[in-house]
Amino acid sequence: MLDTTELTAATERLADRLRAAPQSRLQRGAAAGGLALARDLALRAQRLEAPDAPPRTMPDAGVFAVADQLVVACNDLAEILRTAPAGTPLQRELDEAVAAVRRTAATATL
Repeated sequence: MLDTTELTAATERLADRLRAAPQSRLQRGAAAGGLALARDLALRAQRLEAPDAPPRTMPDAGVFAVADQLVVACNDLAEILRTAPAGTPLQRELDEAVAAVRRTAATATL
């Protein structure tokens, strides 16, 4: 059982920044970065949950929905990582997801 607190906390902080951002900043790339991260986290979750199934792409629901999409994708991944059987080597997956969130937060124009 992995502790995913760092992943969910970092994602919530980024999502809060996206929610507070003005529309002009969201349209200048912040929302696109958030959506790309949400799609990445969703694909990670899909690969772990159903590795043989074809991946599905999270739709673009608009600049005002991206923060919620990001949180949903993160929570899906976190739940899969948290409930993985003991001995499953998923620490690297968790570390990579945290790094992706931090990179996006650092480069976001918010």
